[in-house]
Amino acid sequence: MKNASILAIILLPLLLLGCNTSKAPTQSPNTAQQPPRQQTRIPQAVPSDPPFDYYLLNLSWSPEFCEAHPTARECAQHPAFVLHGLWPQNANGTYPQNCSNAPGPSNPAAYRDIYPDPGLLRHEWKTHGTCSGLSPDAFFTLARRALHSIAIPTRLAHLDQQTSLPPAQIIGLFQTANPTLPAASLALSCGNNRLTAVEVCMDKSAQPTACGPIRSCRANTVRITPP
Repeated sequence: MKNASILAIILLPLLLLGCNTSKAPTQSPNTAQQPPRQQTRIPQAVPSDPPFDYYLLNLSWSPEFCEAHPTARECAQHPAFVLHGLWPQNANGTYPQNCSNAPGPSNPAAYRDIYPDPGLLRHEWKTHGTCSGLSPDAFFTLARRALHSIAIPTRLAHLDQQTSLPPAQIIGLFQTANPTLPAASLALSCGNNRLTAVEVCMDKSAQPTACGPIRSCRANTVRITPP
């Protein structure tokens, strides 16, 4: 009996070890180390339409423009009108300017036909083009299309002596040369009773549209100096 008791004492720990079949505790899914989760970038919405209502195409009467810009390259050609700019406008009479520091076209010479002076091209892009929502090339291509869509009245294109006309008659000359151009899309600029520019309001596809509350010449007649 004594030997049996001693044998039981020796075997008991071994039996207990054999019966212990429990495994190491499993980590909870909440505490297990997970691979880092990549953040999903949500693209910011880009407005489909730039925040303005229409364009104002400014065609400066060259004698007045060239008097203020005597070294402008286009003045050597003595045109009737020169393209001053295509300017975003708002229907409430305000207008955006200098909307970003985006660089201008990579090849300004590509637009020498409408802006012979690269300085004016840079100015027009910085001041007005950056507010168009267009790339530089798209903006100046639109400006070219807008310019070429307007026919200059023969009487003004070949003016060889100073004359004076009422603003309404000048607007009428443009309507005769451009039958689809409504009077509501035209405005006249003058200074000291002299013609300075004819302006055409256009939508974002460069089609004529009614102007907003922009100032138009109120003189009874304006003097028109030949180019």
